[in-house]
Order: sequence, then structure tokens, then C-alpha cells
Amino acid sequence: MTAATDISALLASRICHDLISPLGAIGNGLELMMMAGQARGPEADLIAESVLSANARIRFFRVAYGVAGPQRMGRQEITGILRDMTSGGRLRVDWRPTGEVPRDQVRLAFLVVQCIETAMPFGGTVTITQDGEGWEIVGASPRLRVDYALWDSLERPEVAPEPAASLVHFALLPAEVQAQGRRLRVEVTGSTIRLRY
Repeated sequence: MTAATDISALLASRICHDLISPLGAIGNGLELMMMAGQARGPEADLIAESVLSANARIRFFRVAYGVAGPQRMGRQEITGILRDMTSGGRLRVDWRPTGEVPRDQVRLAFLVVQCIETAMPFGGTVTITQDGEGWEIVGASPRLRVDYALWDSLERPEVAPEPAASLVHFALLPAEVQAQGRRLRVEVTGSTIRLRY
């Protein structure tokens, strides 16, 4: 990783860390108000759902964009983040590895998931499998929306277009693949996107 990437990861970790506490406080405060009968109805439900969604996204971003470090993550923690992040949406993520996984490998998988999510605005299923040191992540949807220039840039980052902020994961994924000494293979068909590394 370059020094600039390291700084970006540190910045992402700091932002996520600083946002988790106030979001938790909002959620706790709302829960206390509901228990006291001071907050009921669709408005309170909407706030509660929004807090849960924001918390889930921040936990996901903390892994995908933050400092990886030497830690390992257990299956329950990983699937919990993915479940909460996709709750109420049209995307389903099936994490199949059963044991603990080094955090940097989870980071790489989360970046892939986010890239696939971009191509599946109408929903679908992402299946993540691991075979030894190799990984395969497949997104399947009857309606994909694929920007082929972006997907080509994952294997050939030298031809990558300048990404919009909403597509920064397409710029980060090849850098992370290289940092981990891996080689990425991308296959896009009419209804599936398959990445192997």
C-alpha cells in the first residue's frame, strides 16, 4: 500500500470510529423514549431503522476502507455485518467460509461485494466461497447494470477512468489485490459477475 492509501485507511478508520458512538447514543436514546411511551408510531420506527442502517454501513465501511491490521474476524461477526447492511434491501450476501478469516482478506471480499452491489441496483445474490487461499465471489441477478469500463479497470487499473466518489471502491480494489500479492480475474455475463483471486 502506498503512503497515501495508508493515510486514507487511517482517515476512514477514524471517521467510522467517531461516528459509531453518537449513532449508538441516538439508538439508545430512542429506545429509552419508546420504553417510556414518549416515542411511538411510524416516525420513531423510521428513525430506528435509519440508525440501524447507518450503524451497519459504518461497520461495513470500517472493514472495507479502514486499517486492516493483523486481526482475524469470526464468521458470526462477518455475517452479522453483511446481514445488517442488507437488511430490508434487495441484495442478499451468502458468506460461506466457516472459520476465522484475516481482516485484510475480509476487507478485500467486502470491496468486491461493494463493486458487485453497484451493478445490482434491482437486487440479487452475492455468494462468497473460499478454497484454501483462493476466493470466488459471484453476483447473480436477472437485471445487471454493468459499466464495462469500470469492470475492465479491475484487471487493468492503468486504463481506469477517474472514479466518482460513489465508485471509489473500484479504485481501491485493484490496489488491495496488488497489496495482498494476488491476481484478480473478472468474468461478466448477462446475469452474473464472477471474481476470482
